[in-house]
Amino acid sequence: MHGLRASAVVLLTVVTTLFLAPAPSVPAVAGPADPEPVSLVTLSVPDAAAMERLVASGADLTERVRPQADGSVRIDAVLTPSQLAALPAGVTRASGSAPPAARTTTTVTQQDQLVVERAVWFRSRDGYFLSVEASSSAAQAATLTVTWQGRRGTTGQAEMIAYVDAGAYLGHQFSTPVPADDRPHRITVTSTGGGRAEARVGEWPDGERPDHTGRGYQKDFVTQYMPPAQLNERIKALHRQFPKLTDLIALPHKTNGYRRHAQALIGTPPGAAVVVTSAAYGSEGGNDLSVELVNPGAPDRPLQVTVNGKLITVSLATDGSGTPVSTAAQVVAAVNAVPGIPVRAALYRTDPGAGVMAPAPPVQLDDFLNAPADVSRAPATVLALRIGERRDGSRTGVLAYSQEHAREWVTPLVTIEAAERLLRNYARDRVTRRLLERTDIFIVPTVNPDGANYSFYDFNSQRKNMTNHCPPQQSDPALRNTWGVDVNRNYAVGSLSDGYFGASANCQSGTYAGPGEHSEPESRNVIWLAQKYRNIKFAMNVHSYGGFFMWPPGAYKLDGRVTLPRPSQQDLAYFLRSARTIEEAIAGERGTVIWPQQTGPVTDVLYSAAGNSADELWYDFGIYGWDFEVGADLWNPATRTWEGVGFQPPFEEGHAEAMEFASGLISLIGIAADYRER
Repeated sequence: MHGLRASAVVLLTVVTTLFLAPAPSVPAVAGPADPEPVSLVTLSVPDAAAMERLVASGADLTERVRPQADGSVRIDAVLTPSQLAALPAGVTRASGSAPPAARTTTTVTQQDQLVVERAVWFRSRDGYFLSVEASSSAAQAATLTVTWQGRRGTTGQAEMIAYVDAGAYLGHQFSTPVPADDRPHRITVTSTGGGRAEARVGEWPDGERPDHTGRGYQKDFVTQYMPPAQLNERIKALHRQFPKLTDLIALPHKTNGYRRHAQALIGTPPGAAVVVTSAAYGSEGGNDLSVELVNPGAPDRPLQVTVNGKLITVSLATDGSGTPVSTAAQVVAAVNAVPGIPVRAALYRTDPGAGVMAPAPPVQLDDFLNAPADVSRAPATVLALRIGERRDGSRTGVLAYSQEHAREWVTPLVTIEAAERLLRNYARDRVTRRLLERTDIFIVPTVNPDGANYSFYDFNSQRKNMTNHCPPQQSDPALRNTWGVDVNRNYAVGSLSDGYFGASANCQSGTYAGPGEHSEPESRNVIWLAQKYRNIKFAMNVHSYGGFFMWPPGAYKLDGRVTLPRPSQQDLAYFLRSARTIEEAIAGERGTVIWPQQTGPVTDVLYSAAGNSADELWYDFGIYGWDFEVGADLWNPATRTWEGVGFQPPFEEGHAEAMEFASGLISLIGIAADYRER
């Protein structure tokens, strides 16, 4: 039980702007056609049922989950003011960090039995820290306290937290690793029920050290955040420079493209408003269309719609006094009744359309996309760079893919940096040369290029792709930042449609699973690689942020907390042993240590994520599928707290994250080089 999963939390604190850069297309004060601005906030949710309601309501939850000393767990979320005002029952918000709540101690009538599952120390660039996981036969009724002794007589004490998730007791652990004045060497865990257990403290991660690279080893090749076009050009350039060591693979399923249908909101919601949407994409003529509502200037005129080139004119019906009387519903019906008209009209959200429309000057339709003209609006071809001496299927394959979630700008830098190091050090470094001799590497820098472009140029908090599956009632321009499918909930194992928890059927939710498994080309591309290149035995899905290292199972059914089948003990041991080695390589860059309590199966250390890619790769293809969550918390010595870094930290921090996790990715390739199928 090396990773203990917490129940979901509830304290809501607005987070600083370190986490998110300004979104250029979102005004400070939103008008009727403008999306609401978003904030990155910290929520506390009391139980899994409340978490389910939160996800279903459309909340966009991040991967940063932090338990608290009062028994709650905080989770960061990206929410609008309307979502904040309508938080589901049991979810609260606060203007700042609340003091720890008083704990209610339950009397345990019989002495409980304690088991120390893991006690480890690690040393990061910030000093020594202790992590302890234990369990009690009294389950969550027990209150456990840890005392420790270190070298030179140092001592310390900290209380543990009990975790109950979806009705299942998962054990006790610290909310976060606790600082120690020196290296702890022994702990004692005591319980209010009288239980007691002692254990020696081991070192973490204590994996195999990376092979020593030679003098002149080159690294540090990324200098800025890169949108998809730059990422693609980077791997094309590497292929041109190293044609004997690389192939460029065009994945077969083109994405929707960075494009949308043009729209206009005519009138004033609620009451008298109509949403007009072009049949063509905005970049293919929709942006050239205009719609006007006119008063014919005479009594008893019928409602008429005419098309004159790019101008659509709605001549409103009038009564005997010449006053316009056409309702929104009548205008919608009249527009849609015109054969061959280049637009469709819809009522505004749930409004019945009974309000009378007023004349309005011509309003030009807009797709609201702000990228420069040189950013292609065509369906995108996703590229993979294949690296290795022998790319014929005879070597162990490693798949590294990133940016399933668009706003995770650091993640493609991890894969690009790793590719640069592998190719540029091949001729000069024997360790690198061995990797390319013994493995076959597939690198996909951006799985979700459309969403990534939208994140860079329009709405930097975009998580999903750009395919809008919402019905007309949820497709007015002000909702455009809510559209899309969460690519990492669109796979076919442990999915929402299979009854697993952690995805949403709500098309506006941050974890919308799509209309069906593999409905999206982005997920089909990842699985195509696994299907075509059966030599792939290892995969790393690079995400941010929070500092996790995870593997299957990644989803459970809420009723009874029934997870996907756990890997065998042999495979779980292999996952963990490999993780410790990879984490040694990460720590070697700048001393960042991935916490022990955040290393393990997804369902144990994070939350249930129905329909994620690593599960499908493992259960359907036998591929050891890992997930990085780059961007570990940073220790603040002044406040003595761990602080999150966000999706798009200042590049200095993003660069450091890319350097350390590229080292981790190369360490995984080293593990693959030594792999022998059992």
